[in-house]
Amino acid sequence: MESPKPVVVVTGIAGNLGSRLLPLLRDFSVIGVDLSPPQTDVPLRFEPMDLGEESCTRSLYEMLHDTQPVAVVHLAFVIDPVRTGVLDTERMWQINVAGTARVIEAVTEANRTADSGVRQFIFPSSVAAYGPSLPAPATEESVMAAHTLPYAIHKKQSDEVVQQRAPALRGCSVYILRPHIFAGASVENYLLGAFRGTPNGKGPQAEKMRSEGKRLPCMLPRGQQYLDHKIQFVHVDDMARLIAHILYRDPESQRLTVLNVAGRGEPLTFGRCIEMAHAELVRVPAKWAMRLVLQYLWKRQISAIPPEALPYMTGEYIMNTDRLRSFLGGEYESVMRYTITEAFADSFKTTPAADQSASLVFSCPPALTSFRDTTRQYRKCKESNCLGGSRRCACGPAFPAARESVRRNWGDRRRVRARRKAVCRHAAGPA
Repeated sequence: MESPKPVVVVTGIAGNLGSRLLPLLRDFSVIGVDLSPPQTDVPLRFEPMDLGEESCTRSLYEMLHDTQPVAVVHLAFVIDPVRTGVLDTERMWQINVAGTARVIEAVTEANRTADSGVRQFIFPSSVAAYGPSLPAPATEESVMAAHTLPYAIHKKQSDEVVQQRAPALRGCSVYILRPHIFAGASVENYLLGAFRGTPNGKGPQAEKMRSEGKRLPCMLPRGQQYLDHKIQFVHVDDMARLIAHILYRDPESQRLTVLNVAGRGEPLTFGRCIEMAHAELVRVPAKWAMRLVLQYLWKRQISAIPPEALPYMTGEYIMNTDRLRSFLGGEYESVMRYTITEAFADSFKTTPAADQSASLVFSCPPALTSFRDTTRQYRKCKESNCLGGSRRCACGPAFPAARESVRRNWGDRRRVRARRKAVCRHAAGPA
């Protein structure tokens, strides 16, 4: 007679990472927790539950007490408010931060009342918890300084909750994984959306653009430093393999293990990412202009990138992953199979136009490249933006003399306000 499989509870089972992890857990009896069941043929027991509600703590405790799982993997987290429909920040906080605390509390109580309770608790945090501008690669001991973006702030706060409550989880090894930006053909997030040019808003104009196969250009402020900023990625399948690897190995003797997670190899620059994505690059005068465009596209429901994501789209934040390599030892390359470059490239395999950049139809250049035509000074430099009869990328006049001739008079506040309004007014082109 076969012995019963050990039980693993996975919250957020219907999400992208949960769906990639599930097929790797065939040696476990999986209990999935989420608002709706995952679309999968893999056998599992599904428990509908809203972690944003206080009452879920009792329900979780009773489930853990009755099923005696060996591990809990807490993946439930609101990342994209537009895609999930959770636009209220307080509601997001209740699911993300308070929900994490509720899961920890349920595990604590279950371990207190059981002889053999939960032995492993795994929580994926994020590189965003470190903040958007790091002077050096972050180690696991670096200060977490997330700000502005609710998702990043919630990851930081949830990370702190898990750290603070880890000692109370009797006999349970706690793992905090801090992955860099997820990549892969099945992944959707802010940065990949920016490189893909996906008009992923819920408005009618976004729907029309998607139906016509149009892409938004990739936008950055002027300055070579923004193109030179480095970024890392981790393939979502590698992240799933890492979690499965932890579940199959014996629990750590130490109570808390924190690991930075990124793909193998060297980071990419933003400039290289734009080249690999076959994206049109549009340069705006400064961060304020980029923020205004993001606000306009957000309010018009053309883009799902919140304006608060600006610091994370223009900053440099990379991590040191030496501890991960040491943790995995000889299995490092079998778990982390994708390099950073391979992970990013795989994100564009399902983009139909990725291999036919010459035939791409980009929408929204009028918004971002012709706003300089809205003032008399910028009209004067129109000729300087054309070289050899071909239109330049919108990164300013073609030569220093022309750049000098169109330098804006910042003392005239009315003109400054007019230019800023022009950026927004033309940001999405004609409605």
